[in-house]
Parts: sequence; C-alpha cells; structure tokens
Amino acid sequence: MVTMSDVARLAGVSKMTVSNVVNNRAGVSEPVRLRVLDAIQQSGYRLNVNARTLKAGRTGVIGLAVPGVDQAYYGMLGALVIEAARSRGFHVAIEQTGGSDSGEVEAVAQSHKLQFDGLILSAVVLDPREQAHSWGDFPIVMLGERDFGASIDHVGMANEAGTRAATEHLIAQGCKRIANITGWTLEGVHVVSRRYQGYVDGLAAHGIGLDTSLVALSGMSMEDGRRAVRRLHDSGVPFDGVVAVTDTVAMGVVRGLADVGLRVPEDVRVIGFDDIPESAYTTPALSSVSPDHRWMAEKAVDLIAARMEDPSRPPEEHTAPFELKTRESTR
Repeated sequence: MVTMSDVARLAGVSKMTVSNVVNNRAGVSEPVRLRVLDAIQQSGYRLNVNARTLKAGRTGVIGLAVPGVDQAYYGMLGALVIEAARSRGFHVAIEQTGGSDSGEVEAVAQSHKLQFDGLILSAVVLDPREQAHSWGDFPIVMLGERDFGASIDHVGMANEAGTRAATEHLIAQGCKRIANITGWTLEGVHVVSRRYQGYVDGLAAHGIGLDTSLVALSGMSMEDGRRAVRRLHDSGVPFDGVVAVTDTVAMGVVRGLADVGLRVPEDVRVIGFDDIPESAYTTPALSSVSPDHRWMAEKAVDLIAARMEDPSRPPEEHTAPFELKTRESTR
C-alpha cells in the first residue's frame, strides 16, 4: 500500500507538506502543490478517509443541497460555495433535492451517513423546527427565504427590500402601470410571497394602490415567464413595467413581450432579481436586484465552521446586502 511518506519521497517534500496538500490547507505554493498532486497520481496513493475521520473526527467535506443543479442561480451559488469552502480547507459535495420535502430530508440523512462535517441546505419545504430534534449537533446552515425563526443558522436575501427597490426604480423611470410576474403561489412565507410583498410595499410608498389584475402567477422558468406575460397582454390590461420574481423569469418575460411586438425598454421596462451572470449578456441587458452572493456563500461556510467548533452556540440569522444593477432593460 502506497503511504503518504512514499508520496513525500517521490515529490521531494516533507510528509507534512503532502498532508497540507491533501487536506487543502493554506501555506503551500502552487508549484509545490502541483508537484505533490502529480506524485499522488503517479504513485496511486489513496487517502484513507475513514482513518482520518477516526483520528480527527472530521472528513473535510461539507454538503451543499439545492433544488436543481440545472438552474442558473444554483450553479452560480455552487461555484461560490466551493470557492469559499476551498479557502477554509473544505471540499464540497453537491446534492439535488428537487425542492421536495422528501429530497431535503434525504439530503440531511445522507450527509449524516457519509459523515460530512456539515450541510448547507437551500430549503424550499423543510422546516427545521419540525426536524431539528433528529439532527443532534450536526452543523446545518439554511439558505432560502422561509421563516425559520431562531431555530437554526440561516443566511437569506433582502427579498422585500430588494423588490421594493426594484419597484421604486421603475416608478422613478416613469412607469405608471407596473405588473408583477411572480411565482407559483402567494400563500405562506417563502421567496415568492416575500418578493411580492416588496412589490406591494414599493407601490404603496408612492401612493399607488395594488391592482390585482397586474399580478400574474407563474412558475420559475423562462417559459413560465413568457407565458405569464403573454396571458397578461392578451387580457387587455395595460402595463408599462414588469417586476419579475427572478432573472430567469424576467428573461422569459422579455421573450414573451417580443412575441407580441412590444419592445424593452421602449414599451415596457423589465427588472428581475438575483443578478445571475447571464443577465448582463441578454439583449437588452437585464436590470436586476443584485444580492451579494459571494457574501452569502462565505457566511454560510463560516457558520458551518463555527458550529463545528462550538455546537452549543446560539443560531445566527444573516441577511445579505444588495444593490440595484440598472441596465438596458429599464433605461
């Protein structure tokens, strides 16, 4: 069996240097790290994870569970979490939950089974207040926009404030009839209902009453946004601005408006939420509420590490800062 000492001799470094590389610790130069990795590949060395776990009580792996890895937002989030985790010596295993209760429960169970050091869970359905009794001291950080109370470490977005700012931006641009292309339901407390409330608050701040004929429920895909805005147009309700629940939906809205011969921003101004990378490259470039996603990823990893060090510490609630990225779709 090839040992760490064998790898050290082959790479011409100390055993400690090899250990630092395989555990992704800081302090190793890039040329030396590459030399060690090459020696590991040549020698066929395999890290004994079980032995390391027994010795250190940790695997160096944290989980990230998201509704769908095929969604642009979660792809961006995953990359940022991986970057933040790597800088702290963790590797990341990604799980897809489908946004279902069973998928989210299974993600927690698998994280236990595989002996992850913790889990960052983007929850759509799961309520930790109903589950935490079975989780023990296992470090879990919730992402998402539900009301988790003070039951668990949570990192969220400024959904109400962000959507209010988006709505007020359209008002400042001269929009008089602003539609809201929102998600699947306004019942309960979640990302859709919170962003809808921000839209309502933005109107109210300028003395504009809510016109429910301007609110269109949709799913969360581009096609959902396209269909929703076409239904709104076909209903004969006039509108000159659209606040969309996400950038993905907003992109569908822009396509749907083009389908019926309406131009963005000349006829209808459109703004989204999330500021996914693709938003800057659409035609027209999409204005968006831009939460600090890097801040969210780093905060979530920090909370996992803090919970590992002190399982009894009180849960923390954090909200990411945001800014408006105004681009061609609202100018």
